[in-house]
Amino acid sequence: MALISSRRHAHDAEATGSTAPANTGGTAFGYVVAALRLSLGWVFLWAFLDKLFGLGHETTSKQAWVNGGSPTKGFLANASTGPFEDMYHNIAGDAWADWLFMIGLAGIGVALIAGVTMRIAATAGAVLLVLMWTAVLPPENNPFMDDHLIYALVLVALALIKAGHVLGLGAAWERLPLVQRYPILR
Repeated sequence: MALISSRRHAHDAEATGSTAPANTGGTAFGYVVAALRLSLGWVFLWAFLDKLFGLGHETTSKQAWVNGGSPTKGFLANASTGPFEDMYHNIAGDAWADWLFMIGLAGIGVALIAGVTMRIAATAGAVLLVLMWTAVLPPENNPFMDDHLIYALVLVALALIKAGHVLGLGAAWERLPLVQRYPILR
């Protein structure tokens, strides 16, 4: 019965143009989901900014990408362990890896904060996080589970429940003709 009720609620929400995520318990849940989306967006965007400018949190000014540093070299060359260690050591500091990593961090961060292209952001973010998880196998505190996998699952959940609709531009974004024509852009 609860499943039928949830489906009816989701259908009613779409029909009325509600901005609350589908299958939620109400406004409070919507704001918690929005806070989660914004928080994860900031995690990605901060990593981008810190690596780009060397803001001194994880990346020194000398190591900044704008100063000739590599955003991938330190982690992939020194922290990589496990069955994929050689692969990650081989691509550490490669220009294509640096560019792909930085574009990914920025794009995922901006998309999550804005609440748009949630499907693409969730997919790209989940792939990036799973790759980062594979770079440090096995995880330090658990046989297989760590925060990278949890964040990846949260990203997928955020996309599935239309988290960009609350405190984001998701509802307006999804009304655009281009997005209507190409649903992958939702």
